[in-house]
Amino acid sequence: MHKRDLLKSIEALKNGKIVVYPTDTLYALGADIYNKDAIKKIFEIKRRPFNIPLPVAVSNSNEIERVAFVDVETKRFIKRFLPGPLTVILYKKDMDLDMVVGGLDKIAIRIPNNKIALELLSKFGGPLTATSANIHGKETPHVIKEIKMQFNKEDIAAYLDYGILAGEPSTIVDLTTEKPIIVRKGIITEEEILDAIQHG
Repeated sequence: MHKRDLLKSIEALKNGKIVVYPTDTLYALGADIYNKDAIKKIFEIKRRPFNIPLPVAVSNSNEIERVAFVDVETKRFIKRFLPGPLTVILYKKDMDLDMVVGGLDKIAIRIPNNKIALELLSKFGGPLTATSANIHGKETPHVIKEIKMQFNKEDIAAYLDYGILAGEPSTIVDLTTEKPIIVRKGIITEEEILDAIQHG
């Protein structure tokens, strides 16, 4: 990846456009979570129902606390697994994110362990959507060439190519319940999650 591709992506995001970027699992569609037009476009090009929330990526744990409520236990849990292939569901702080979260009071957040993703997030300076780069219901492509075949040319402003990304999806854990619930199984196992909950 060239530095100019990163700069092009950051510029596109600041102008309310959508980019494709790599994570530690799969390629993601990125848009500024505070730009409602960009968020609407994500739903439209993915053909995703508006009531299905979009996961969000941030560059560090401080960014998580900007958009969600984080207690001491949650902070410890996050520190153990993130950055990494884990998405945590927390209560959201910001009322302005209703379109992102499908009208719910919760938000799904992750810190991807991918140097390009982290650099993009850090230099953009805020959270981005982290939904998989595919049409809703279709398999997520592993390479940029296949992603380009799923979307119209004008829908995506920039692509950050990281080669083949064929990882499992991230594990999703809901930390808003009395006992954490694994919503989706992924790379991080149930045993690892339970061990972290029981022993910190």
